[in-house]
Amino acid sequence: MSEITANKVVVIYSGGMDSFTVLNKALRDGKQVYALTFDYGQKHVKEIDFAAKVCAELSIEHKVIDITAINQLLSGSSLTDDIDIPEGHYEEESMKSTVVPNRNMILLSLAVGYAVSVGASQVYYGAHSGDHAIYPDCRPEFVEKMNDVCQIANYQAVEIYSPYLRDSKIDILTDGLKMGLDYSKTWTCYNGRDKACGKCGACQERLEAFAKNNATDPLLYE
Repeated sequence: MSEITANKVVVIYSGGMDSFTVLNKALRDGKQVYALTFDYGQKHVKEIDFAAKVCAELSIEHKVIDITAINQLLSGSSLTDDIDIPEGHYEEESMKSTVVPNRNMILLSLAVGYAVSVGASQVYYGAHSGDHAIYPDCRPEFVEKMNDVCQIANYQAVEIYSPYLRDSKIDILTDGLKMGLDYSKTWTCYNGRDKACGKCGACQERLEAFAKNNATDPLLYE
């Protein structure tokens, strides 16, 4: 284990627009970033490829961790199983099929372990209010309780830091556009085809965020 350094942080970085904004926010906060991307058996790896490219461009320490073995335990999600990905907005009941059981508790636990090993004081996590409707592990009460546990789970306290926890995806994009970020370097769509589908909940929320910001999404859509 490394000695704790307040300036070091681990960023859970999926390659999507939220975590891309969080990653860049950490850099602008002056942090030394250790980016962590998980392959948990999602139906495509386009987000992971986007994440790797961004980290290479920014010369950020980046680990892609294969945890696909856990899918023997976590079944029933349209993101990992042979179940059709629903179309529609995140507020709709059908989008609950995209929940992967206990995913974020597992990912945060692994990220905290990594933080302890490299001496990082925080784990940056991109949960936001748009996820609250169907993802229990993105809600403030979950993040707060998880943060409490992570203060006492190791000899070294690690903070779970969610800068956009009570903000919407619209707000996240507003902040990112102010930072001058290039969102063509992100992938959001649940389908891993050449172009984004524009119909899944992830695409719809992304397109809504760009529309509300009077901006044009640089990704190509089917």
